[in-house]
Amino acid sequence: MKVTETELKGCFILEPTLFKDERGYFFESFNAKNFNEAIGEEVSFVQDNQSYSSKGVVRAIHYQQGKFTQAKLVRVLSGRVLDVAVDLRKGSPTFGQHFSIELSAENKKQLFIPKGFGHGFSVLSETAEFFYKCDNFYNKASEGGIVYNDPRLNIDWQIPLNEIKVSEKDLELPTMQIASL
Repeated sequence: MKVTETELKGCFILEPTLFKDERGYFFESFNAKNFNEAIGEEVSFVQDNQSYSSKGVVRAIHYQQGKFTQAKLVRVLSGRVLDVAVDLRKGSPTFGQHFSIELSAENKKQLFIPKGFGHGFSVLSETAEFFYKCDNFYNKASEGGIVYNDPRLNIDWQIPLNEIKVSEKDLELPTMQIASL
């Protein structure tokens, strides 16, 4: 597994080692020992989530606050997404900055998003199945978010504006200036 830290400290791209032959391929998608050694900290995942979305869907920047803050390891099982991580750690030198990467079933890349970050994605293919591991349980009372078109973040979701599909709930999220962990 190749592990590369992004410009946002603690946020890593993971690329598996593929073993291919005439039958197809095999790769280890997760190994706790190797993962923890690679990122330099102990992370214990307790919840797996999966979503299915159609082209143009933007799932805005979401996060958990307080004792329910979550680290996530995300990947795409089918299709392609633009995955976005936003550093919301007050006092961080990269506070308010975001990182984006295309994750796909084809490239098999994963993104580790540490605690204190917001996370969202847009669907670039006709459909996409998205999978993520969380190191803490979801708590509705602790959820927060940032509207997808926040002017400070200025995220290019790589979807034409007239094709973006956003939930009513996500349209009501605050901007970065109001939201913070």
